Amino acid sequence: MAHRIILNETSYFGPGAISVLPDEVSRRKFKKAFIVTDQDLVKFGVAAKVTGILDAANIPYELYDKVKPNPTIANVQTGVSLYAAAQADFIIAIGGGSPIDTAKAIGIITTNPQFSDVRSLEGCAATTAKSVPIIAVPTTAGTAAEVTINYVITDEQAVKKMVCVDPNDIPIVSIVDPELMASMPKGLTAATGMDALTHAIEGYITKGAWEMTDMFELKSIELIARNLETAVHQPDDMDARNGMALAQYIAGMGFSNVGLGIVHSMAHPLGAFYDTPHGVANALLLPYVMEYNAPATGEKYREIAKAMGVAGTETMSCDEYRQAAVAAVKTLSQTIAIPQKLREIGVKEADLPALAQSAFEDVCTPGNPRDTTLEEILELYRKAY
Repeated sequence: MAHRIILNETSYFGPGAISVLPDEVSRRKFKKAFIVTDQDLVKFGVAAKVTGILDAANIPYELYDKVKPNPTIANVQTGVSLYAAAQADFIIAIGGGSPIDTAKAIGIITTNPQFSDVRSLEGCAATTAKSVPIIAVPTTAGTAAEVTINYVITDEQAVKKMVCVDPNDIPIVSIVDPELMASMPKGLTAATGMDALTHAIEGYITKGAWEMTDMFELKSIELIARNLETAVHQPDDMDARNGMALAQYIAGMGFSNVGLGIVHSMAHPLGAFYDTPHGVANALLLPYVMEYNAPATGEKYREIAKAMGVAGTETMSCDEYRQAAVAAVKTLSQTIAIPQKLREIGVKEADLPALAQSAFEDVCTPGNPRDTTLEEILELYRKAY
């Protein structure tokens, strides 16, 4: 069996890394940027840290800041039209997964206009041309959208999240600067950090995992266990911010190439039905799904527990280290004030069957280490409710 690894062309890391942006623009002979971001990042001055650098370097740009937290088909189609009108030749995506995902869809449709309905991009669309060049500037430590071949767009009419997987969408440059993440509030730091942990754990136990991606995911789990609580409660600790920025990127290097599982399958409908932030949905569901998946994971939970900082894993029985891994994840989640039950975030019990149906049909479901059924997913939702 051949294993495939796809990573982006160039990445920069560390405090102040955003200063390289003009050099990359000049080196690639780009002329005008189309910036994709959201209104909060403009309002709180985060986007200005990027546009200010462009202004100082006399690099022209136009700004599109109407991206929703769970970006929609309309967001994408508006962006495609505005990109064309701007006569730009590259995109700068500033934000978390929502602006970067939107930028990917804009870039793909611009070069593959036969997919302008957006819906036809769901799954593994047969695009033929690479996206418009994208420089991704993440402002959260969670999604790793800057290094993945995935993006997620909400179909509001069908009330579903469409997971799109396309090697042609990957940004050519990523600038992972923890200073741009320093203004994240505690709740967002916690949710995006647990999103990264979910990526790492699901990427480690998914059916497609192999030695190289295991290496990425275990290191990511270790970095998150070491840094997330500090990043939440001491937001000015740049070492912790930098550790989380690196951890979420490393997790993306792995899961982008091997897939995920039913934590994501179950989280996606929550975003579509209730506009639940993706990180919150993943964080809440993760311990429940870990318990369910444990019988299909061999000895991998021993390594997860060890990476989470649990002592004495080498002398534990299989049941003990599996319980220890789940407990460590649950404890971290509680320590950073993640909701523990679906009813706490406004989920309606009457919607659980519809949520389960959508999750069962999700593109991430086949990658789950344990083969599942619609009834078992519904029972997991009920347990989490």
